[in-house]
Amino acid sequence: MLFPTIDFALFFAVAYTVNWLLNPHARWWKLSMIGLSYVFYGWVGWSYCLLLLATTLVAFGGGAWISATRTERSRRLAMAVAVVALLGILGWFKYYGFVSVNVDNVSHAVGLGRAIPLLQVGLPIAISFFTFMAISYVVDVYRRELEPAKPLDFALYLSFFPHLLAGPIVRGTELLPQIRRRRDPDAVDYSRAFWLILAGLFKKVVISSYVASAIVAPVFTSPSQHSAPEAIFAAWGYAVQIYCDFSGYTDIAIGLALLLGFRFPQNFDAPYTSRNLQDFWRRWHMTLSRWLRDYLYIPLGGNAGGQARTVRNIMITMVLGGLWHGAAWTFIVWGALQGAGQSFGHLRRSSRVRRGLPAVADGPVRVWVQRFLTFQFVCLGWVFFNATGMAQAFAVLGRIVKGWGQPSPLVTPLLVVTVLGTIAAQYVPTLSVGRLQAAFSRQRAAVQVGLLGFALLGITTFGPVGVAPFIYYRF
Repeated sequence: MLFPTIDFALFFAVAYTVNWLLNPHARWWKLSMIGLSYVFYGWVGWSYCLLLLATTLVAFGGGAWISATRTERSRRLAMAVAVVALLGILGWFKYYGFVSVNVDNVSHAVGLGRAIPLLQVGLPIAISFFTFMAISYVVDVYRRELEPAKPLDFALYLSFFPHLLAGPIVRGTELLPQIRRRRDPDAVDYSRAFWLILAGLFKKVVISSYVASAIVAPVFTSPSQHSAPEAIFAAWGYAVQIYCDFSGYTDIAIGLALLLGFRFPQNFDAPYTSRNLQDFWRRWHMTLSRWLRDYLYIPLGGNAGGQARTVRNIMITMVLGGLWHGAAWTFIVWGALQGAGQSFGHLRRSSRVRRGLPAVADGPVRVWVQRFLTFQFVCLGWVFFNATGMAQAFAVLGRIVKGWGQPSPLVTPLLVVTVLGTIAAQYVPTLSVGRLQAAFSRQRAAVQVGLLGFALLGITTFGPVGVAPFIYYRF
């Protein structure tokens, strides 16, 4: 069920009403919200609900087992078994096909024949998101950072529909306390919620959809038929498309949660203003970045074991982060590029410190050069991220090198303004956006409704007929 659809609007009207009607009755409220969340998830296939239920039972059982044991060795064993089981479920559905095909190719190449059965395993929507949330719960219980949840609390935590399909990745320490307490309808910031929802709809329905159809899809589908400027704008355009698509989704999710009395963590912070890749990953998909840092990079040793180990840990973290997005060599290359870029930056900074050199002065020219180069490197990675295979990725990159001197009919003034304007909009100070939002919230209800209606009319007018699924639904 897509957010920008009539089906979801009707569903949310029911969910909103049930949420506040049953708010005084905790048990019935939890049961009803779990039921509604499973209806939401099962809309695309009821068999998916069995997977969500299985993940819930494994993670809840793991947390209970950890809590019931007394020795550190037993606690570690319980944690390891639960995490391995959760990764096993994720691995079967998401990676079996990829691994089996590659093993089969290698075994045939060396003359061993078929070494592993080739099975077509369907990929359930959102499995990566709720699996990571389940793992964080188990590990946090093991670390004694979180008390084991009650069954209904945990079932709702994992299935809560605003975050279920594409995040944000909300940890138990952030959401479970909100589930346990009664929500105050008078404390809901309705103005901010509707602001976020309309902003998310505009980014997804208008900007992302337009850029995808105007430049990204044509160039990536047939790279050889397009010029170098079109290939460049396709790479830049995909950067805009995926940002507007994914940040639009999370804006809507955060706004919907606000209407129900919940607060989700921020997931984006003007990522294309970053000066290096480390800064980019502090601003892009922030809940995933923190998850990878706290549950993978730091447990591997972080930066505490010398330069070689730090680089190793960065590379492992980012390559596995690439694989988290999808079982394909393009995602592995994308993750490796991110890791290599971050490792280079780390070694460069460490080298200056080791040699006792002073920090380089940050003049305006240097800052903007860093931002420009970082954005180009990010776009290079996006080419692999979006490509259906390595051949397509190299074909797009090849057109950037070889496709000069050809006409570029797809690079229209509207496209240029949309792509460059969307990137430039990230440089608008957060304080200015906050002031505009505050000014909106101070208006009378009738004025707010009128402005929201006008905005919704504009979105439906300029948006396409029908809305494509969010990009991150497939992860």
